[in-house]
Amino acid sequence: MGEVKHLCLVRFKEGVVVDDVLKGMTDLVAEMGMVKYFEWGQDVLNQEMLTQGFTHVFSLTFATADDLTAYMGHERHAAFAPTFMAALEKVLVIDFPVVIAKPPPTAAP
Repeated sequence: MGEVKHLCLVRFKEGVVVDDVLKGMTDLVAEMGMVKYFEWGQDVLNQEMLTQGFTHVFSLTFATADDLTAYMGHERHAAFAPTFMAALEKVLVIDFPVVIAKPPPTAAP
């Protein structure tokens, strides 16, 4: 199957210090060897009709589905999850195999 993405779209509760949540998430994945890549971002266009209120995205890449399963079941993930979930007003999570439709350009010699 190859790489697997764990994509999480969120809207934080009013008053949440987003930087604290981001630091907690960054610290968590730094300790987790099965996480190949961790990326996050905030919506820049604010198109409410399309975003349905979601403001931030977290993307974790794993080499295999087994690595994702290990991450989800890990005690450190289980310990952080309640803190993360308590900061959220709304969340959408999807896990999917990576299918590269347009590969990155190769570097010039």
